[in-house]
Amino acid sequence: MNGIAQVAALFGAVAYIGAAQLEMVFFNRPRAHKLLHVEVDDVRDVRMWAFVVGVRNVLVGVGTIVGLVMLHVGDVATGRVVVLTLAWYMLLASLAMAVADLLGYWRPRGGSVIGTIGSSLPPLVVIIAAM
Repeated sequence: MNGIAQVAALFGAVAYIGAAQLEMVFFNRPRAHKLLHVEVDDVRDVRMWAFVVGVRNVLVGVGTIVGLVMLHVGDVATGRVVVLTLAWYMLLASLAMAVADLLGYWRPRGGSVIGTIGSSLPPLVVIIAAM
């Protein structure tokens, strides 16, 4: 796996872990809502879902970093498979966010555009650069 793919994978992993903190720890703060581009009438209604999404983001971020470590100190082929599998997960999860927005599940509608683009680009670069 070339350097561009590895840097993009690391960037994506760190971004997912960072977003997870907003979802898991700081979601009850209005600043987190602004950064995540969401409108919430009652945080208690969505807190559980935000927490679960945050946990998934931590898992994909940490897993990607583990895959990168495996590339350098472990089995290169296995590390490559781990990184690519998690890059596909990140890409498909971000596209699911866009679909949810198109279906009208995101408030405000269109609020997922920045997040979708931001969370799609690193894994897309990984996948393309790793070909």
